[in-house]
Amino acid sequence: MASVLPTLLMLLSVFAMTMSTSLSLGNRYSNFITWEDLSIEKYSPIGVSKDQAGGRIIVVSKDDHGDSRTVQGAINMVPNGNSERVKILIYPGVYRQVTIPVTKPYISLIGTGKGETKITWHSKASDRDSAGHTVGTFYSASFAVEADYFGAKEITFENSAPAAMPGAVGEQAVALRLSGDKAMLSMCKILGTQDTLFDQQGRHYFYRCFIQGSIDFIFGNARSLYQGCTLHAVATSYGAVAASQRNSPAEDSGFSFLHCRLTGSGMLYLGRAWGRYARVVYAYSRIDGIVLPDGWSDWGDSSRRRTAYFGEYKCHGAGANLRNRANWARSLSYQEARPFLGRNYIDGNQWLRL
Repeated sequence: MASVLPTLLMLLSVFAMTMSTSLSLGNRYSNFITWEDLSIEKYSPIGVSKDQAGGRIIVVSKDDHGDSRTVQGAINMVPNGNSERVKILIYPGVYRQVTIPVTKPYISLIGTGKGETKITWHSKASDRDSAGHTVGTFYSASFAVEADYFGAKEITFENSAPAAMPGAVGEQAVALRLSGDKAMLSMCKILGTQDTLFDQQGRHYFYRCFIQGSIDFIFGNARSLYQGCTLHAVATSYGAVAASQRNSPAEDSGFSFLHCRLTGSGMLYLGRAWGRYARVVYAYSRIDGIVLPDGWSDWGDSSRRRTAYFGEYKCHGAGANLRNRANWARSLSYQEARPFLGRNYIDGNQWLRL
């Protein structure tokens, strides 16, 4: 027995070290978003919440075959202070307004097919809440994400409010607001007109998404990379794609559009200087002939021409002609464009494992 004891102690020690290492790796792994976080290979067609190696699964279905009939109901099932990936599989259907509070990080929404799962609402900034107060742009969102480490795949986010005319007051209608840090959306549709996507703050990665709007339809002060996305304008006259709110050189924010395509209707600015130090870059993108020749707007304040950072690098298409571009915008060299050309722009090595 005495000779067996040292062996048992050694085995227990090795087991403890293995468990400690496993837990450490698990905790570190949870601080990344992976392709696995956006996919479900096996799930119960009856819709029973279950735990798998890739995280807990909650099923949303319009019938009684899921854990919840609503997306908000599924969000409410996630505990406050959640620290592990929760995947919410959403069966085809149209669902209404949703908010993910800051206390519920690590949530992934996964649709069952492109265009089959839609989350929509019709609020606009001038609408009034139950207390009679105007909701404003911030609270007009059909889908609001305030938590970190959010993921979505093959979901349509829509604000169905009527299209706004240029200069209209109170017609901002947000389809998706991202206020948390470290979010990834893959093959999603984001549909609206004025102020479609409120990319408010944080670091975000949009991969092969379709984003539709007319006036400033991507706006905010986030640091985001849009890769392989379609930016589709539905402007009836004049409009703009991106409005960066960056107000200080100390703010590390701005929008990078990489290998994107700009399509649609109207006459658009590529970007507008909402903030004094607005930053927007297009690289390797196809730009159709719907862009105004000068390309960029100073938001009616000529002093912003000295501080805004608007650039293009190796874009092509009928709207990519730089000959008549605003003389304060930049035709970038490779060295100037390089910081915007990959996931390093959003510190992807710190939170993406793709």
